Amino acid sequence: MKVLMFGWEFPPHITGGLGTACLGLTRGLLKHDTDVIFVVPKAYGDEETGNMQLVNASDIEVDFRHALYGDLWKRVEYMEIGSNIIPYVSPEEFERLNTIEELKSQETGNSVLSKRYTFSGKYGANLLEEVSRYALIASAVASKKEFDVIHAHDWLTYPAGIAAKKVSGKPLVVHIHATEFDRTGENVNTLIYEIEKQGMMEADRVIAVSNLTRQICIEKYGIPEDKLVTVHNAVEPVEKELDRLGQRNVKEKVVTFMGRITFQKGPEYFIEAAKKVLERDPNVRFVMAGQGDMFNKMIKRVARLKMADKFHFTGFLKGEEVDRMLAISDVFVMPSVSEPFGIVPLEAMRSNVPVVISKQSGVSEILKHAIKVDFWDVHALADAIYGLLNYPSVSTMFRKYGKEEVDSLKWENAAEKVKQVYQSIL
Repeated sequence: MKVLMFGWEFPPHITGGLGTACLGLTRGLLKHDTDVIFVVPKAYGDEETGNMQLVNASDIEVDFRHALYGDLWKRVEYMEIGSNIIPYVSPEEFERLNTIEELKSQETGNSVLSKRYTFSGKYGANLLEEVSRYALIASAVASKKEFDVIHAHDWLTYPAGIAAKKVSGKPLVVHIHATEFDRTGENVNTLIYEIEKQGMMEADRVIAVSNLTRQICIEKYGIPEDKLVTVHNAVEPVEKELDRLGQRNVKEKVVTFMGRITFQKGPEYFIEAAKKVLERDPNVRFVMAGQGDMFNKMIKRVARLKMADKFHFTGFLKGEEVDRMLAISDVFVMPSVSEPFGIVPLEAMRSNVPVVISKQSGVSEILKHAIKVDFWDVHALADAIYGLLNYPSVSTMFRKYGKEEVDSLKWENAAEKVKQVYQSIL
């Protein structure tokens, strides 16, 4: 079996869990005799591809005058965003949305219809423009490659998946890693919501990363239940000696938050809990690793609470930086308001770090050896952190059994379920 897969990022060039999940899943599929053609907007040449075929969309040429693409050209919307966008988070403001009715009149070398378009591969000011162009490139790739099924990851690639399906007639699977409701609460961006809904409606099957996400797709998007399948994420096994990764340069215990500093991840609850822990135990340092639109707000809140000498902001971490941070952590905390899954707690448990996670997370569905609290219950969150820091027997129990539990969550098992999804529509 051969899969034509569309993603927006691939390790080591990632900004969050999406790229990590794509790597794990493709590795798992290869172990189940499933070939993968993975298309990204921009390839850098140092991706961890293994035996997978990686296609750089920036290298693909198309002739828009070809009849194969004619109908698609007429339907493409050219979009410009008036503000920058961060991964998985809707733009705060769309200044313009222009529909080009006469696309064939465009002759500039950098237009939607140019024979080759160089993608930035980033989440910048022209994101929706790139999403539109990526869909055009997808139709060209689908017309030239041999494959059995199409797999598109998250809303950024749903238009590409739809375009490939229209050109090839092959079945489409869309993989929803997060919804617009997860990213923004009820203040959804209607454009992204419509892209998500159209992708799921056009798909032959929809894979949700958790039952929590599956239920959102049913209730908020009206997706038929029999079209939705839950396949939980997994984690890659440890390949490094954890004890040698990091050297603690502080005498205090370390509590870590790692993720996008946005509404979805609940960073403010981590800070409020940190204050309560420090009131009872000053021998603790807190680390907030990540970037996001609430970054400056969180720095100001830490300053107002007068605990800046016990709080550190590292910025975005990736690759071995993540492993080093976890290696010196005593507790990991994920207080997400709405988390479709959450891979980082698995990475923490794999590194022998006990974790506290919100009940409003997909990963809480599969973990037994993690402390689970409501994201809004700052007192319970602080109590959980304090307990893991000050009761060695509790911490030891969660470290031991948590590591054993996570080691059984393998990507090859998740990939087997995904392959069964493919087989059900072929």
